[in-house]
Amino acid sequence: MVVAAEIAQMDPRGLRRVEELFDQQIETGVHPGAALAVYRHGMPVLDLYSGLANQESGKPVAEDTMFVLYSSTKAVTSACLHILWERGKFDWDDTVAAHWPEFAQKGKEEVTIKHVMTHESGFPDTPSHMTWDRWHDWEAAVEAMEQIPLDYKPGRVIAYHPRNFGWVVGELVRRIDGRPIDRFVREEIAGPQTLEEFHLGIDPSMEDRVAKLYPMEDCDRTSQVTIYNRPEVHTAVLPAGGGIATARGLARFYAMMAGGGTLDGVTMLKPETVAAVTKQQSEGLDHSLDRQVKRSLGLSLGDPRTAAPGNENIRTFGHAGSGTSVGWANPDSGLAFAYITNGFRAEATNTPRLAEISQAVLDAAL
Repeated sequence: MVVAAEIAQMDPRGLRRVEELFDQQIETGVHPGAALAVYRHGMPVLDLYSGLANQESGKPVAEDTMFVLYSSTKAVTSACLHILWERGKFDWDDTVAAHWPEFAQKGKEEVTIKHVMTHESGFPDTPSHMTWDRWHDWEAAVEAMEQIPLDYKPGRVIAYHPRNFGWVVGELVRRIDGRPIDRFVREEIAGPQTLEEFHLGIDPSMEDRVAKLYPMEDCDRTSQVTIYNRPEVHTAVLPAGGGIATARGLARFYAMMAGGGTLDGVTMLKPETVAAVTKQQSEGLDHSLDRQVKRSLGLSLGDPRTAAPGNENIRTFGHAGSGTSVGWANPDSGLAFAYITNGFRAEATNTPRLAEISQAVLDAAL
């Protein structure tokens, strides 16, 4: 249930513009279906869903439709370590091997947890043998991370780690806390924060609620669409890119972060922790993405998908999901936003569609 725009200091006309753009993108075939949620100062102001979850059957996107998040998952995955750091369980400059001794192989002895969080660990490429049919095997992923050699010296090169990030963070959570990361997310984040629907690995009974992904006309990664439509992948624990959620659930996470770690009276992080983990840690050319980036501890800062070109704000933190989605928060404005689609697009058309609606949300804030 959303609140009246004025209560949250939002412009009703601005919110109508967001709705118009949301509908327009579906009606013009930018993607088959989508869901969008906006919070301000901890209050829900928009909760939109429309289009088709399955084009073949004609099944519409419903209030409880969940979407594959791809790397929009990484924000929640990172929060697991944010929580453990606040509790004094480790320091960012600790080596990974200090908590996971078997990791100290193939030159990775000096890789720190901070390197992992800023994508400067030096082993960005997914091992060739870790194909989708092995993603259910956590121990295989752990062994792969132990055995993987360095491509770059740690801390020297920024290079996005699409999948390896999640396996390393997930195993660090298990080594430091004792719980598997999916259980940690459920018990420490999704449950207490009532994210309603955010899962690292769904129960098979939920499969019919997951929107089918579609490669759009310019999609340059059709195989990734095919793989992430597999029910076997939906039930796997993939901390880097396998989250499945509603836009509402993801937006609630960002509303908590925008509110300094508290939402609806439930505190996950202290305000000073949120400030620390969203502070810029690195900047430069990302050799995997081939573009300039700014990052904090696990989050992107001023991402081009969070505002119109030239309006990016380094105080806006979040994460995008490959070809489909974005979530972000800005503590200054109190805005929190999630936009998830099921149409996979190349960066040239994906970034503009996400940025357009992000900017409309920003413009609607009074």
